[in-house]
Amino acid sequence: MNKLKLIIQREFLAKVRNRTFIIMTFLSPILMIGMIALVTLLTKSSIEKKSVVAYVDESGLFKGEDFNKDKSISFENLSEIGLEKAKIIVDESSHEGLLYIPPYENIDDLAINIQFFSEDSPSMITISTLESLIDKKLETEKMKLLDIDLVKLDASRVDVNIKMSNFSGVKSSKLINGLKIGIGMGAGYLIMMFILIYGAMVMRSVIEEKTSRIIEVIISSVKPFQLMLGKIFGTALAGLTQFITWGFLMLVIFIGSSYFFGVDLHNSDLGVQPMSVQEMGVDQMDQIAQNETQAIFNELIQLPLISTFVYFILYFVLGYLLYSSLYAAIGAAVDNETDTQQFMLPIMLPLMLGVYIGFATVINDPHGTIATVFSIVPFTSPIVMLMRIPFGVPIWQILTSLLCLFMSFLAVVWVAAKIYRVGILMYGKKINYKELIKWIRY
Repeated sequence: MNKLKLIIQREFLAKVRNRTFIIMTFLSPILMIGMIALVTLLTKSSIEKKSVVAYVDESGLFKGEDFNKDKSISFENLSEIGLEKAKIIVDESSHEGLLYIPPYENIDDLAINIQFFSEDSPSMITISTLESLIDKKLETEKMKLLDIDLVKLDASRVDVNIKMSNFSGVKSSKLINGLKIGIGMGAGYLIMMFILIYGAMVMRSVIEEKTSRIIEVIISSVKPFQLMLGKIFGTALAGLTQFITWGFLMLVIFIGSSYFFGVDLHNSDLGVQPMSVQEMGVDQMDQIAQNETQAIFNELIQLPLISTFVYFILYFVLGYLLYSSLYAAIGAAVDNETDTQQFMLPIMLPLMLGVYIGFATVINDPHGTIATVFSIVPFTSPIVMLMRIPFGVPIWQILTSLLCLFMSFLAVVWVAAKIYRVGILMYGKKINYKELIKWIRY
């Protein structure tokens, strides 16, 4: 037992004292937030960028106000100079393109004869926006021809906003469901990435010690099984240290950002607060933005973040232990990383399947049969169950999943140890699956 403790300590200290490990532990949350901010900024600038589109209307149906309803596109009327001259002007300018609306005999023919000219392929958003504007105008004109009362038609429209709550009366919203999806997807994806990262660390450590022949000295004083477990648990502790540090830093950043944006974390009112006449002046947009930010923070507080983090740690540890045992066995069986490629696919397939099930099934039906089964199956449960937990999972399913995962870890460790004890001293031989089965039977 003391030898196992020494191996765990050695592996842990070797990881956490590494300069790259220390830098990335503190830098990763900043990089992650910076990446999110950059994507948000780029998306915002792309949305706010105005396209300039010229148009020639020979139908006489459209007026300037029909096009100016959309704020993302700036329109220029070239109807007076004709189509051919307008093409030349637009071709020599920085316009995104030229919209041509021909003369018409009936609206149905006009709808299929409108054209858009451009030097390069136009943005799909621009085309979709133009089609939406023209659809509304032509529909209005056709309803007039059919003597449909537009005033009554507008009055008949109803905007439905369904209020959501559970049978206990606890209110919910569309936003909180979106946040649950985001947290579940993020947690599942992180589990997959870090199982691959830390599992590969164990494999590389074994290969490095094997090729340098240090392993021969080490196993003269410890059993191969103890050495394998020591590497697995030592790397797991390093990974947990990194996770806990990230969680603490993210919490600090979260609280700091709430004060920076002026959000009251104790305010549980999710609705937009009514503004007085004085507040409806120049600060109206700032007030709306602050209310929206307040709603997002309030929704985040209502989520089971602490329990999700605890389950994340449990599934990370057990999932890592399960897969890292296989990684350690692969590292012992080969002489270099190039030879590991033939054995990596069977390990990665369950992880990829878990992500696919999570993205394709859990989002649409988190309590369905497929999602439930794969959240209990050991090789996919670390990913699928974490995606389900934000939506609320019965405790018996979580306990069953964790028990199956733990029992599978014990079984995989037994198999991996069989391979490890033989392969750790095997050099210069190309290994295949048939050979691995023989080692397991020894």
